[in-house]
Amino acid sequence: MRDVQIPQLPDGLQIRSKILFLALFCFLPIAAGAQTADEIVKKALDARGGAEKIKAVQAERVTGSISFGPGAEGVFVVELKRPHKMHMEISIDGQKLVRIYDGKGAGWTINPFAPNRDVQPMSDEDLKSISDESDFDGPLVDYKAKGNQIELMGKEDLDGKPVFRLKLTNKNGDVRFYLFDVSSFFLLKWEGVRKADNKDIPWESFFSDYREVQGLKYAFKIDSGSPGTDLKQSLTAEKIEVDPQIEESRFAKPAPPESPAAPATTPPENR
Repeated sequence: MRDVQIPQLPDGLQIRSKILFLALFCFLPIAAGAQTADEIVKKALDARGGAEKIKAVQAERVTGSISFGPGAEGVFVVELKRPHKMHMEISIDGQKLVRIYDGKGAGWTINPFAPNRDVQPMSDEDLKSISDESDFDGPLVDYKAKGNQIELMGKEDLDGKPVFRLKLTNKNGDVRFYLFDVSSFFLLKWEGVRKADNKDIPWESFFSDYREVQGLKYAFKIDSGSPGTDLKQSLTAEKIEVDPQIEESRFAKPAPPESPAAPATTPPENR
């Protein structure tokens, strides 16, 4: 699972939108499993189409819609390309937020809701987690090589379905939990803690509507929220493209956003 954040948004959307990307990237390949942690990971990958097929994908594009509730809807597009290149756009209320990483150590954001609306370099905090965000294989593919540790915590019930619970600790020490259906080995739920405004916020995401795209299975629906709060969001993928043509310029520093057009004035002689 990938952790992605964007800058400030108005009217209480800031925390929601920061956590949006956490769930957003779950449309992209990850895993599911069996008796031991490694067996569960293997079966999860097999359920999605197999590790080799996942790793053979060179680029992906996901487009869809997001809702934070009535009156707070938007659309998104995420483009990913090896190695670790990412271009993300979210449009809310006619404003477009942009987030780009070149896969080499540099990234940029454009936030029309922030005081400075020009192109800004990604913060050190963003760059620290960007490799997870732009890894569309997901944290369970080749997890040992990525510095992740996985433990099988046992079997439990999730809304009447038996699931396996896996605990993943990444190289930064962040802990996350993944719950996989014991029959299909699809990911059904993610649990973790997200940081927003220097606060740790518990977060959970539920995955459904799995569909096949060019031999790989993806969850087209993700419902997320912070337990005990009114922070909710719903993501729906309308289209997932495997190996689309994506120009390299999409991962370069973007051009400055255009300034709003000045209001028209009537020449003095026409007044």
